[in-house]
Amino acid sequence: MSTTNILKHLANLEKHLAEEHPDNPVLTRAVHSFRKLDGVAQALGLLDLNESYATYVTWWPMIAVLGTFSSGKSTFINSYLNLPLQRTGNQAVDDKFTVICYSRHDEVKTLPGVALDADPRFPFYQISQNIDEIAEAGPQRIDAYIQLKTCPSEKIRGKILIDSPGFDADSQRTSTLRITQHIIDLSDLVLVFFDARHPEPGAMKDTLEYLVASTINRPDANKFLYILNQIDVTAKEDNPEEVISAWQRSLAQGGLLAGRFYRIYDKNAATPIENPQIRERFEQKREEDLTDITARMQQIEIERSYRIAAMLEQTASNIENQTIGKLEATIDQWRSQVFTLDGILIGLLTVLAGVGLTVTESWHLAKECIVGISNGGVLPIMAVVLLFGVIGYIHFAVRKTAARNILKQIPKEFGHDHNAARQFSRAFSKSTAGYRPIFLTGPAGWNMTNRRILAEVKEEANDYIQMLNDQFTDPSGHKEPELESEQKPLAAEQA
Repeated sequence: MSTTNILKHLANLEKHLAEEHPDNPVLTRAVHSFRKLDGVAQALGLLDLNESYATYVTWWPMIAVLGTFSSGKSTFINSYLNLPLQRTGNQAVDDKFTVICYSRHDEVKTLPGVALDADPRFPFYQISQNIDEIAEAGPQRIDAYIQLKTCPSEKIRGKILIDSPGFDADSQRTSTLRITQHIIDLSDLVLVFFDARHPEPGAMKDTLEYLVASTINRPDANKFLYILNQIDVTAKEDNPEEVISAWQRSLAQGGLLAGRFYRIYDKNAATPIENPQIRERFEQKREEDLTDITARMQQIEIERSYRIAAMLEQTASNIENQTIGKLEATIDQWRSQVFTLDGILIGLLTVLAGVGLTVTESWHLAKECIVGISNGGVLPIMAVVLLFGVIGYIHFAVRKTAARNILKQIPKEFGHDHNAARQFSRAFSKSTAGYRPIFLTGPAGWNMTNRRILAEVKEEANDYIQMLNDQFTDPSGHKEPELESEQKPLAAEQA
């Protein structure tokens, strides 16, 4: 995407949000704040001129459905949409991520993954550039990983629902894990499904590790709902509660000591429960949990606004409090290496030059050079220029080599966050470019103006949250102004 295209995209995004939410200006204003944040990041080298943090978030509310094989994810989605949209079965029936969105057309349409990769409104925009297996084979390779489905269900209007392939950490491809992490980061709500028909969760240690242990320390851990599906199969057990307890213990071993644990099943595919008392208890619990789950799914539009405002503030804070500090430390490390290697190589060059003069008995030549300089001789001056040229060449070669060695280590420090590693590497390269004097201590682009802009963005993000609170909450219990104005004429008439 060129610079012109990214600006056009942001303008269209502002227009779309203004039309979609005329009574809620927060999202439209947030796009303007993202523009300011982009300017700072581009000055630092974190973003290219054709990039924007606004494309790193999904502006539509997003629900992700993850889980193990045959855990009933697709059945749950079909029931929620009241449409036979996704294939179901006891075995793995789909190995792609399916993005589901609303369409006013009556028929269901399935579109290739490239439709998502090329559209900045969707959560998979340009993901093909970040996955090696896809990038090497070409953009069409994205079709092997993701697809887009449209449907006329009103339940999905204004939202995005993502159905994931069955999760099996032992055999999962690296690219699939990266897409899963990408989805988790962007989602407003994550439903994690487990299959109650496999009552030995201890055998799924790796899966639990990835789906549970890796999420509990996240600041947005409350967006995860853990669902034990097809719980009806436990009704025939002598002690069905023991099955549930076994799952809860396994989740606790994975680190999940808090949060909601839901128990549901699909009525149409349920195993008949003959005992009326047990059946009533199971159905009551199912209805309670399904009501809670669907309520959370319905309210994510509000959560979307808070998420974007929070992401704006968090990104600005991370740049100021984490990225800049890490850049300064890495630049200091690079500078120290350069000075050390400069000293070693230039010292070695001096020693070799001295040895050469001794061996060739050229002391008289050196003396003549010194005399020549005082007399304005050309040859000695050229010799001095050549000497400084050699020293300069050594210095810049050392700078480049030291920077290259540090760049190789950066991806390891960021782990699975490849995008953050890429941004940091770019900023570090800009700060260590050959045209920048080595004695400059701060990162390139870090100045008082950009400090002030980041402070403005954080203040604006807090203002957006305050606006949302004013819209959705009323701790004082005061009546709305419109209601008060309507009541005054009525009171006057009664008088």
